Amino acid sequence: MKMHNILFLFLSTTLALSPASYAQEKVEEMSKGEIRKIDKATKKITIKHGEIKNLDMPGMTMVFQVKDPAMLDSVKPGDKVKFSAERSGGAIVVTDIQPDKQ
Repeated sequence: MKMHNILFLFLSTTLALSPASYAQEKVEEMSKGEIRKIDKATKKITIKHGEIKNLDMPGMTMVFQVKDPAMLDSVKPGDKVKFSAERSGGAIVVTDIQPDKQ
């Protein structure tokens, strides 16, 4: 009976901490960049960016697809941003973009 209680406590604690760990991990995945061009017709954005760690990609300027075209309304060329990107369907897609307040 005691072993069951210890196991339950361990699993409860692990599950309770997981969302916080996940949220912190998502913030760390964000890369910094500067918007160079926005093409709403093709739903693409050009970003001059630093390293994208989760994709093992060095800094460069490249064109990305966006997961949600509404993201293109919140930025303009010249804006400094933090963004997340992932591989999806053979392309690299921006999944989140936020102003870089630093």
